[in-house]
Amino acid sequence: MLLYMSNATQKGASMSLHSVSVAGVVVRDDGRVLAIRRADNGTWEPPGGVLELHERPEDGAVREVLEETGISVAVDRLTGVYKNMSRGVVALVFRCRPVAGFARTSSESTAVEWLTPAEVEKQMGEVYAVRVADALSAGEAPHVRAHDGRHLLESA
Repeated sequence: MLLYMSNATQKGASMSLHSVSVAGVVVRDDGRVLAIRRADNGTWEPPGGVLELHERPEDGAVREVLEETGISVAVDRLTGVYKNMSRGVVALVFRCRPVAGFARTSSESTAVEWLTPAEVEKQMGEVYAVRVADALSAGEAPHVRAHDGRHLLESA
């Protein structure tokens, strides 16, 4: 877990803690997207997890996708930055393409599927479906969004 200490904290105020996670929206040539059903809560999400202290974000996304799905990927670009305001988790999401491997479950997933964009919208919660939609959008600039763990929050 990465921690952030603001200047105010260094001067004796309360500490702000943040965790950084990474995820890969892996897109096949046919437009299907790699998704896992998490073992801990049963939700469908793009594969991902906590960025390790020694890792570059792109390397963390590649590692997490491989660990959770058995698919090796190449990172194309950063597509979004998402903050869970209630938990202090900042997620960096990368669009990726598969390069090798066969889909399989892990200790962190009970299912691994290649979903159509319509299936993503139907099966994933709002804060994960938007990450896939953002990764599939043609824009080059990453999206920046905040949410409360379940629903997107309006921009200021």
